[in-house]
Amino acid sequence: MQTAHVKRAFRYRFCPTDAQAAELSRTFGCVRKVYNLALAARTQAWTRQERVNYNQTSAMLTAWKKTEELAYLNDVSSVPLQQALRHLQTAFTNFFGERAKYPRFKSRKKSRKSAEYTTSAFRLRDGRLTLAKMAEPLDIVWSRPLPEGASPSTVTVSQDAAGRWFVSLLCEDPSVKPLPATDAAVGIDVGLDHLLTLSTGGKVSNPRHERRDRTRLAKAQRQLARKAKGGGANRARARQKVARIYARIADRRRDHLHKLTTRLVRENQTIVIEDLAVRSMARNGRLARAICDAAWSEFRSMLEYKAKWYGREVIAIDRWFPSSKLCSVCGTLRDKMPLNVRTWTCACGTSHDRDVNAAKNILAVGLTASVCGAGVRPQRRTPGGQSATKQKPLRREL
Repeated sequence: MQTAHVKRAFRYRFCPTDAQAAELSRTFGCVRKVYNLALAARTQAWTRQERVNYNQTSAMLTAWKKTEELAYLNDVSSVPLQQALRHLQTAFTNFFGERAKYPRFKSRKKSRKSAEYTTSAFRLRDGRLTLAKMAEPLDIVWSRPLPEGASPSTVTVSQDAAGRWFVSLLCEDPSVKPLPATDAAVGIDVGLDHLLTLSTGGKVSNPRHERRDRTRLAKAQRQLARKAKGGGANRARARQKVARIYARIADRRRDHLHKLTTRLVRENQTIVIEDLAVRSMARNGRLARAICDAAWSEFRSMLEYKAKWYGREVIAIDRWFPSSKLCSVCGTLRDKMPLNVRTWTCACGTSHDRDVNAAKNILAVGLTASVCGAGVRPQRRTPGGQSATKQKPLRREL
């Protein structure tokens, strides 16, 4: 059903010069300042029962630049500042559409440092990217090539908490096309002992990325806790050391999930998963760390967009479906199934592996529900609402 090329963001590391780093840091600060000023203006207008849109905030930006107090906004490129106003407009659109909470002010210490440049504010020639207000191109590590003939529409420069610099180029990727259709379908039961259990009987071990670095992380956090608060250089170095360990964990986790989801999407036409309330499950004090490390929500998000890219289907069944307690052979439903029970025998004589049996049940109910149009997106919009097993059609959002 894909009629247009997919837009993908290609992210690369780069090493800025001292002058470039200073210019980008100034830009990040100005972007944050403009965003907060515009948000405050729109919030105050809302209390007066007035509506302020992007065009009005853009006029405010022009006026702000003419004041003595905010004259420094003229020292950086105007494009990232305008893009900040567009991002704020998108945030309000999502808020009024009940897709997000009310926009929040950006924090100097906690918010993501980034600036977005459109085509009028950058130049990409012969693998050399030059941003507005800069005399030299960025020293980018081109770890993979851009699509042939690609023309980026936007360039986003960012710096993470570990001090690493990234540049992300958004462009169309003509190589992403629907894969040939297949009859293969798989049900997936997520867990902690095994990250995934497939209805085919296969299991994917949980790499537990956070546990591998837990000792190093604890030591670095103790060192940070001993540093006096107040913005000293020693505390900044200790904080960055902790951030580097977290970044290493996140990078390994993301790489593993990318490889896993790509393989699942390429091998199966239909993938059935559970619509889990991960945020609520993470409130369990004993399992919170393991659940967050498993990254079930990120796994699901990757499946969603990759399935859309390659013409596959992802189905989410109701989270309350008793997949573990139901016999996949005779349909007998047990009253209880404690978590410590990993294998059990049904009255029909069939011996079940708890997770494999759950994956088979997830696949069966998912394939049945797909006839009625149930899927991931309607389930996410109304979590815990319409059950995918009730055989009532749901509007599919494309």
